[in-house]
Amino acid sequence: MAHTLQAKKRVRQTLKRTARNRARMNRVRTYLRSVEEALGSGDASKAEAAFRSAESVLMRGVSKGVVRKQTAARKVSRLHKRLKALGTRKA
Repeated sequence: MAHTLQAKKRVRQTLKRTARNRARMNRVRTYLRSVEEALGSGDASKAEAAFRSAESVLMRGVSKGVVRKQTAARKVSRLHKRLKALGTRKA
């Protein structure tokens, strides 16, 4: 157990930060799951919309420090490749 005032404050800060980061990661995972489901259903327009929102949330996770930059880039790249295979992306 923390004894000094500073140590007690650090415990409080860590708990808040952990809760915030956990919520951010859950949000990222939820959006990625929605893309996976849309790709699985084969609905091109739904998959496209889900991909755009998931990419935005994933990059926000990078800026907030809960996802590493290269990890996010890899996930986006793999999802985009699957989306192109579905025949929706014209880029």
